[in-house]
Amino acid sequence: MPPPVETEIKLELPSSEVTRLNAIAPLHRAKTAKRAKQVSIYFDTDKFALREHGVMLRVRRTGRRYIQTIKAPGNGLLDRNEWETEIKGRKPDFGAVRQTALEPLLTKKLRRQLRPVFETRVRRVSYPLKVKGSQIEVTVDRGAIGTGNRSRPLCEIEIESKVGDKADLFKLARSIVRVTSAELAVKSKAQRGYELLDGDGSPAAKAEPVVLTPDAATRDAFRVIATSCVKQIIVNKPALLAGNPEGVHQMRIGLRRLRAAISLFSDILDESETNLIKSELKWLTDELGPAREFEVFLTRVVAPARRHHGRLMGMQRLTHDLAEARRSSDEKARNAVRSERFRRLMLNVAAWLEIGDWLHPHSELLRERADAPIAISAAAQLRRRSKKLKKRGRLLTKIDERRRHKLRIQAKKLRYAAEFFETVFSGKKVSRLRKAYLSALENVQDCLGDLNDIAVHRTLTVDIATDSAPNRQAKDRSRRAFAAGVLTGHEDARLDSILAAAVAACETFAKAKPFWK
Repeated sequence: MPPPVETEIKLELPSSEVTRLNAIAPLHRAKTAKRAKQVSIYFDTDKFALREHGVMLRVRRTGRRYIQTIKAPGNGLLDRNEWETEIKGRKPDFGAVRQTALEPLLTKKLRRQLRPVFETRVRRVSYPLKVKGSQIEVTVDRGAIGTGNRSRPLCEIEIESKVGDKADLFKLARSIVRVTSAELAVKSKAQRGYELLDGDGSPAAKAEPVVLTPDAATRDAFRVIATSCVKQIIVNKPALLAGNPEGVHQMRIGLRRLRAAISLFSDILDESETNLIKSELKWLTDELGPAREFEVFLTRVVAPARRHHGRLMGMQRLTHDLAEARRSSDEKARNAVRSERFRRLMLNVAAWLEIGDWLHPHSELLRERADAPIAISAAAQLRRRSKKLKKRGRLLTKIDERRRHKLRIQAKKLRYAAEFFETVFSGKKVSRLRKAYLSALENVQDCLGDLNDIAVHRTLTVDIATDSAPNRQAKDRSRRAFAAGVLTGHEDARLDSILAAAVAACETFAKAKPFWK
């Protein structure tokens, strides 16, 4: 029997803005509102065995009632597998875990090791709504997550579908985002509690593993992959705002992975709807790009050059101006992810994945492509893109910087594809071939990345060095130009050796055997 599925949109918002929800017509018209104080205790082992397996166990007290809840990830951004049981007390009832995600893990040893690890205390207001033919429950939770010696405020809205169309959930969510600074949340209360235990308030996050079965429909595989990408984008916002360069880097990776996934699955995606999403994703990518480019340039090129040539005429002034440009690009990135445009984009991407037109193709051809097992479509994509990269890699010494940049993007997309489809092709031999293939592909990507960095760094240096500010004296400009020449000289000196390494990497990759056969 399939597990019960909870479908909800979760939004975060500042506690001070809760009163603005009265401007939302369905909430303003709601005749009844249920209010309750809730205390939820979350259980795990000292080594967090449940978190390791993606399972959550909590006991929630509301008044005199105790509800035990077990949750596990679902297939999309909105869906989670959930099992609820009313129990007699505040401790977990192990007799109520049958046919849940916890049952396979519940050994005698694990039972003995389970203990409370953190709790949430919230004041909950619930609004039962009828929107057209849908029954929706909106809950507003305000309170805190605590571990005993640390706590963090909590304010979130959950829009849960009881009966009806998911589209009505998104319509209501968009109304809330328009009148508040609420934004899509992909972290559960449990995930935030674990972060509090880890002690890192704004961690940068890498991509979650993508797990696909060979017989999964191509349509479903895309949703799983894209969901992983969207989560990586959203969860890195706090790190980016906190000034953590890795937060910018990981958010950009999430964006690149999502754009690569859209390219890989373009033959099943509705063009008009998808093009709007692609355009907005490119906007965000462009807003974050300079922050990452200056971070790499200042760390890998400027800092070593300043250590060796710190007394050189103009070097101190030039590096100061580059640092100022970096701060400006960092602020540009922060403004982008603080904006309403970003918040709308994330909600629109979620809606596109959950209720987009591409899920209901109008032509038989699109339906057949979407229904095809991912093992078939993945092999076709890997075969086609691998062949194209190998062919164009042979021309590396004959192409200019612009086409080398395009080749690098092709290599990156192919690498993401190989990572997305890791679990589709299994076996010891496949694993060995895949490892060798990815190693060769990563070398190609790294070398092409170095070549692209040289071109980008040259542009950044020239733009700063030739800045003709009115208050800048001719002597200062000439010194800055000299220092810029030193920086670009160091980079250009690497060009021939890196190009040779890239040629060798492409030759090695051309011999790599496919792992998807």
